[in-house]
Amino acid sequence: MKKKVLALLLASAMVASLAACGGTSTDNGGSTDSGNSGSTTTTSTDGGNTTTAEPYVLDELYVIVDGTLTATVDSGQDAFIEQWEQLVGEKIGHPIKLTIEQPEHSGYQATVSQILSTRQQSDADYPDAMIMSASMFREYQTTGILWDMANAYDNADFHANVRFQNNEFNKDSQGRMYGIAPTRGNGCVTYVKQTWLDAVGMKLDDIKTFDDYYKMLKAFAENDPDGNGKGGTYGAIAAGYANIGEAPYINYLPEFWQGAYPAILQRDGVWVDGFQEQATIDALTRLHQAYVDGVIDPDTEEAGTKQAREKFWNADQSVASGTFAYWAGTWYNNITNNMIKQGIMAEGDQQKDLVMLPPIKEIQDTWGGLIDREAPVWVITDDGDGDDSREQAIFDALIETMLDGDKVETLWVYGAEDVHWSVKAEDFETVTGDDKKVTEYHYEDGQFHLKQSPNDPNSIWSKNHLDPILVIVPLTNGYDDPNPVVQAGNDFFNKYAIAAPVSPASETLTEIQSELTDAKKVAINAAVTGEKTPEEAVAEYVAAWGDTVQGILDELNAQ
Repeated sequence: MKKKVLALLLASAMVASLAACGGTSTDNGGSTDSGNSGSTTTTSTDGGNTTTAEPYVLDELYVIVDGTLTATVDSGQDAFIEQWEQLVGEKIGHPIKLTIEQPEHSGYQATVSQILSTRQQSDADYPDAMIMSASMFREYQTTGILWDMANAYDNADFHANVRFQNNEFNKDSQGRMYGIAPTRGNGCVTYVKQTWLDAVGMKLDDIKTFDDYYKMLKAFAENDPDGNGKGGTYGAIAAGYANIGEAPYINYLPEFWQGAYPAILQRDGVWVDGFQEQATIDALTRLHQAYVDGVIDPDTEEAGTKQAREKFWNADQSVASGTFAYWAGTWYNNITNNMIKQGIMAEGDQQKDLVMLPPIKEIQDTWGGLIDREAPVWVITDDGDGDDSREQAIFDALIETMLDGDKVETLWVYGAEDVHWSVKAEDFETVTGDDKKVTEYHYEDGQFHLKQSPNDPNSIWSKNHLDPILVIVPLTNGYDDPNPVVQAGNDFFNKYAIAAPVSPASETLTEIQSELTDAKKVAINAAVTGEKTPEEAVAEYVAAWGDTVQGILDELNAQ
């Protein structure tokens, strides 16, 4: 995991010169590609004698992941690592040790930036590979930190089996590819509690425009939808008034943002700052009115995704909300399972009790549908020695096996065998809700099934890191048959999905991205809470950052 010297330009930190060296192997020098064995042999001739260097051996792999790896330390990560080391070791022909660092999900980008700017590349805890969101990836792909894996991707064993071609968008104009998305991006839908609709005498089919949507939110906040005779309910909750740290930014309250986009994007081939546009001021005006009317849970201002989710399915519905925009597919099933567990939904009523709102007219008129985000990517750090052998070995051990369509991919999709899933005969039960409802499960020998979650015997495991519906290489072992609720959620989103705006890649933007994000969040919160008018908040942002942002736009438009 040690690497050679490389000067790095780091996001939200500084220009840092960091030291590095190779792995626990012989560094052969020169520029050579290794094969899928994860090793490289180089030869040299001296006075007619040919010498052969030892093959490159990657015996340790250190990765940083976010919360999308659900096999956490408390949820069977040890078993995941043990099985990964065994299976991958068999594939590459020698033992390999996997070390995983998993920072808090909501602060992941800031944590990774700090890691890359403070740890020396010569240290054993400098990452070999890591997960990045698409916007984070665009920031880092111009820094020199990341390895160009285009050749490795094009020649990978799994390449012929790729069913979604979204990775072509990860190649730059020169054909270089600094990250690979193992799945499609996915996006968010607005989930609505049908029981609350029934309680306030409304129908989902009648919610066609923003005015309709807003009337629904007001009814949820004012008309006692939980039936307790008291107030305290809200129309919506979200993890922030905008998901300002990660593209596509507007996915958690899309009906309010409509066609606004508070970030740099291309319009008609020209890069512009959407935060300065009138559409953003209009969105902030709508959000401010919702704040004044009390239809959005005020915890939204500082809530993370975990807090927002848990408030939505809280057993005490008197402090909950009627709508919640979140990820489609698997999360449709996750949310309903938690509602069942909390006793606010009956088992088997998932698609009846939690419904999905089609995009309102204003969204259809601006975006044309629901935004399918640029997919998160895995990246490999470049040691800068001009020799690809170490990086290729990481690709072979991590990426090639992750997408093998078989045993290792199953680890990434579902987790560890006999810990998160099994094909062995077994019977178990879960107890959920205040009424202690017991659900029994029975499986025959050879029948694939998900087990009880390692950290919660009363909930059923759903997936690990890769969504079986979204992964770019399908499983070939028959284990990719999705849960019907997951399939319904995925089908709904796909019906309306449109590609997200491409994130910008600019060295200047990379340097100031963290400060820019903080400034936008301050402006948004000030406008929504009434500390400033939307016009004042945006104007102050422009006064502080307008010239810098214009320089970034000039840089992007000159590319």
